[in-house]
Amino acid sequence: MRAYKNKKRKNNSDDIFNAVLVVIAVLWLIIVLYPLIYIVSCSFSSGNAVSTGQVLLWPVDPSLEGYKVVFSHKAIWQAYGNTFFYTVFGSLISLTVTMLMAYPLSRRSFSGRRILMTLCVITMFFGGGLIPTYVLISQLGLTNTRTIILILGALNMSNMIVMRTYFMNSIPEDLMEAAKLDGISDFGYFLKIVLPLSKPVLAVILLYCIVAQWNAYFVPLIYLNDRELYPLQLVLREILAATQIDASQISDQDILAGIASQVDVMKYALVVVATVPMMILYPFVQKFFKKGIMIGSLKG
Repeated sequence: MRAYKNKKRKNNSDDIFNAVLVVIAVLWLIIVLYPLIYIVSCSFSSGNAVSTGQVLLWPVDPSLEGYKVVFSHKAIWQAYGNTFFYTVFGSLISLTVTMLMAYPLSRRSFSGRRILMTLCVITMFFGGGLIPTYVLISQLGLTNTRTIILILGALNMSNMIVMRTYFMNSIPEDLMEAAKLDGISDFGYFLKIVLPLSKPVLAVILLYCIVAQWNAYFVPLIYLNDRELYPLQLVLREILAATQIDASQISDQDILAGIASQVDVMKYALVVVATVPMMILYPFVQKFFKKGIMIGSLKG
């Protein structure tokens, strides 16, 4: 009887705990989701509705004027093409370099892996600085080229450590010995066995690379001068900067309010234009996130 009461009391406490977790999760979802809904709603609302604060959740006086202004710029389409180019090829290069660095450091038979790993960790905290880096890249003739966007920062040490940890903890050494008995080479083992077994971590690291490349802003700003090479983020910045209003130059308050309302709508439209592609991509790789993130917390 006592055991039954203890079990019932335990079940009740579990139910209460689960209910609290559900409430917290729902509240957190609302906190995170509302700003996204608000931005999208403002981007599809009229300028007057946005500037007067009428938009709370759903679009008011639905309009596409913000998107018409954004996409009326010819540079926006070229910037989209540049960004897709940088994202696709830059992510593939980054993923390839990360794999080729992480795999040798995960092999316990590699005698110099501890020294190399220490050097890799040091680079996470210390760097040469912006000016020496710029001077070096200038001397190599890589400024104002697509190449610098693709290769600069291709090897992210955090991503490399996550992938190395996965190789060490998820792929047993006995598998290598069995493959060697079948006559497979080291490179063949890496391509035919290690990579197929590493799809979860590859998907997670690839998504990290894609997001980083898509949102890249500082590197193109520093190293690119040709507007034809600009990624989407720089072009959106130019569009937004071009719409800034000097209130002292406009005496008619009605005209000033009308221009300001258009600028407000354009700001929200710019946010949507820059984030929608990543939001579309995320659900397809979200299932790999749990495993991919957890392996990064293991000690290797």
